[in-house]
Amino acid sequence: MRWVRDYIPQEDQNRLYRNALIITLGGNILLAAGKGIVAWLTNSAAIYSDAANSISDVVYSLLMVLGLYMAIQPPDLGHPQGHSRFEPLVGLLVTISMCFAGYEAARNSFERYQAGGAAIALDLPMYVLLVSAAIKAGMFWYIGRIAKKLGSPSLKATATDNLSDVLTSMAAFVGVLLSSLISPLADPIAGFLVAAWIFKNAFFVGKENLGYLMGKGASMEQVETYIHATESIPGVLRVHHIMTEYAGPKLVIDMHINVDGSKPLNEVHTITDAVADRLKEFPEVDRVYVHVEPDGWVD
Repeated sequence: MRWVRDYIPQEDQNRLYRNALIITLGGNILLAAGKGIVAWLTNSAAIYSDAANSISDVVYSLLMVLGLYMAIQPPDLGHPQGHSRFEPLVGLLVTISMCFAGYEAARNSFERYQAGGAAIALDLPMYVLLVSAAIKAGMFWYIGRIAKKLGSPSLKATATDNLSDVLTSMAAFVGVLLSSLISPLADPIAGFLVAAWIFKNAFFVGKENLGYLMGKGASMEQVETYIHATESIPGVLRVHHIMTEYAGPKLVIDMHINVDGSKPLNEVHTITDAVADRLKEFPEVDRVYVHVEPDGWVD
């Protein structure tokens, strides 16, 4: 499948980032306040766990404001390739925030479990959790769309966290329901499940963003796709070397190709431009460096 990246002017990129930050920060503050009040009123471990998760969301939302502001700054003398590496750094801050929420959820659930749990009234907590899940589902959809348009790992991490919050709210909902219908221990057990889900998502989000910061390369499947796309360019005989590396959230490709050594320089130059342009059509590719060698010459 061929992916073509739509050019988004910097002004429009900044607007999309700004909209994502407003929705993320505003939604998380609203949910943290609502669930915190309900957890205090009902003494529910499951809702407390969900509230802790929302409070951590508020913390990382504030960190995102600073991190993404830095990420969208234009290149300068000290950072000639831009400031995009701030993006995965923000993603790691999201991970740390998620880990804290998971720890707090597990700690509180353990204390409530030791105390024997409690049956939670099936009124206000149920409505709060359902509304929370609905709001987070909307945030997941909206932030996910922006993340895809911008190719932003930090917004992708945020969208993933929003989806996680939908599932944690539903787990808390089930725990509250079963605490009245089956056993008071269902409430802290649901809190444990919420904590486990938070830790699971934190691991994968952290792993992805750490890879960006460490300069990981593209997958084998991606590399094969880039080679096939390059060798489809007229004049390219073969690709005999390719190296990829993430510089922040975008890939840099260093490629060696073979062409007919008898071709004039201006024709070879046209071929290299065509290769670079073709590879930049892939949304994850930022820069391409092409080294040309005559056929049969391998360094």
